[in-house]
Order: sequence, then C-alpha cells, then structure tokens
Amino acid sequence: MTLPRIAVDAMGGDEGVRTMVAGVALARQRHDRARFLLVGDEAQISSALDHHPDLRSAVEILHAQDVISGEEKPSQALRRARTTSMGLAIHAVRDGLAGAALSAGNTGALMAISKLALRTMPGIDRPALAALLPTLDSSDLVMLDLGANTECDARNLVQFALMGAAYSRIVTGRAEPRVRILNIGTEDNKGTEELRDAAAQLKAAAADLSIAFDGFTEADKLCRGEVDVVVTDGFSGNIALKAVEGTARFVGDLLRRSFASSLRSKIGFLISRPATELLKHHLDPNNHNGAVFLGLNGIVVKSHGSANALGVANAVGVTQRLLEEKLTEHISADLDRLGADKIRNTPKSVAGASQ
Repeated sequence: MTLPRIAVDAMGGDEGVRTMVAGVALARQRHDRARFLLVGDEAQISSALDHHPDLRSAVEILHAQDVISGEEKPSQALRRARTTSMGLAIHAVRDGLAGAALSAGNTGALMAISKLALRTMPGIDRPALAALLPTLDSSDLVMLDLGANTECDARNLVQFALMGAAYSRIVTGRAEPRVRILNIGTEDNKGTEELRDAAAQLKAAAADLSIAFDGFTEADKLCRGEVDVVVTDGFSGNIALKAVEGTARFVGDLLRRSFASSLRSKIGFLISRPATELLKHHLDPNNHNGAVFLGLNGIVVKSHGSANALGVANAVGVTQRLLEEKLTEHISADLDRLGADKIRNTPKSVAGASQ
C-alpha cells in the first residue's frame, strides 16, 4: 500500500538543508514505503540530494523562494505563507498534495499557518502541541499542551485528554491509556476551578473515552512511567517541559564534569561507560524528536530546530506512523463516541485560584 507523502520544510532547521535531507534519507531507509515532497530552494535541495542518490526516486521538489526565520512573528509569517517553504508545505496538506507536513522552523509561525490553513477538527476548539517524553517505563509519555495555548478552560483540557489518549494508543499500544491532569497536588480540592471541573468531566466520561483516568499528577512524577498522558495548559506545559529538558542537560553536564575531575574519576568513567552511554541515549532529545499539533484537519509535526539527521529521521518516523495509524480518524471517532456537546465549560466568573 502506498501512503500519502510527507511535505518537509527543507529550509526550517538550524542545521540547514543538508541535515534535513540527510534525516529524510535515513527515514526512507527505515520506512521504504515513505514518499516525500521536499519544499524549499530547489538548487540547495538538489545539491543535498546528490549525497543521497537512492532518495531521489522517493521525492519531488517544490520550490519556495522564501524562508521564515526563527525571529519572525507569526503575524508576519502568515502574510508570507504562500511564498515560504513552511507555508507551502502546510498548504500542500490542505490541497491534498501531501498527507502530513514536517518542519523544524519557527514554532509560533508553524502553529499560526497550520491553524489558518487547515482549521481545527469539528468538535475541537483549539489545537494542542503534544510531544513524547522519556520515562522509566518501556514506553514514552504523551504530554500536551506544550505552548500552543497559554490559557485553557475545562472544555479545552477535556479535548486535550481525548486527543492525547488517541495519540498514546498509537505510540504505546495501550487500549486504555493512563491519563492525568498536571496540578500542584494530587488531592481533589487542589488547583483552579477549571482543573477540578475538567477532572470531574473526565472521570464521568472515562468509560466512553476508553481511558484510565485517576485525577491529578505533579510535575515531579512526569517521567516515572506511572502515566501515559499528561494534560495541561500550554503555559504550565511549556515551563514543565523546559524544566525537564534543563534538568537532563544539567545531569549530563554534571556527570561529564565529575568524570573529568581526577584520574580516579576517569577510571570510574571507563568502568561505568555502558551505563552512561545508556543514560546519554535516553536523555538525548534527538531520540524523542517530533512534537505534533493535535486537533487540526491534517497532521503537522514540529521537529527540534537543532535536530541532527537522526533527530529529523525520528520526527519523520513519528509523522509516518501517525499517517499509517490514521490519527485524525481516531480522534474524530472518539469525539463522536463522547459527543462534543457533552463537554461543558467552566464560566470565567466562577473560576477559582490555586489552593
């Protein structure tokens, strides 16, 4: 079976066109049915393809004369959507030229263009940015929202839980993913009115949604492997994600400094090298690359801007799997089962402060 091709913004990554194309080539070796639409400067893409001749039969090039910079405001990017590599990649999904889009470019611009071009799915008020975090368990954690929506009401959070669970079933294989809401405590009376209201709705709807929901979790439990989906607003989620990433870098830097401090430490490093290499692999963001904008009429995946070829390949792998497993169809089916009209909102006038 031939799958829809993936439109790749070849100009979006910090490492340049060569790295993006190298990542696509590596992904093609892993997924020999994958096909691609490489969007960007045709001359640069063709030059990069010279290093990967086996990839040429699986790609087409769509020339784009402009590139969206990392500093560009979303409003500015929207005005140039039809001439930039990012904008043309997303419009390829809208126009049926590709089944999904992948970019390592400006996150705000990617969200703005995607939302305007693809619109949200029926029954979804706002799209959410979801990513995979490593855990002590054998499977990764799906966390959303990670920055697309700084403020969320109860209705948004319930929708995020539904979308996150559909994504988790694909990546973990669990029929009933373990879902929790991020909060300042696990007690039922903790947090804002919106959080408590969302928790109450999810408890009532757990059977219809095929999820195992048991209230709240705290940030220090994120990577313990005790939960499959963590739901939060984009403000809190982005802070939590960066704290986790910063802690991972701190641990890695601390270990390197400790092992270099003396001859005994260097000998200790040689003895413990297999364990440290495993730790390095587990904490490397390239091995968990590929955040997804859930809730759109189409699949859009965001790669780390600094991703190397392996990271890009892993992001392509995420995109390919979501196409194969038909993520958007699963979300639509869950919305139909629950009934979008059953998801209520907490009036702003009664929203409480954290307790």
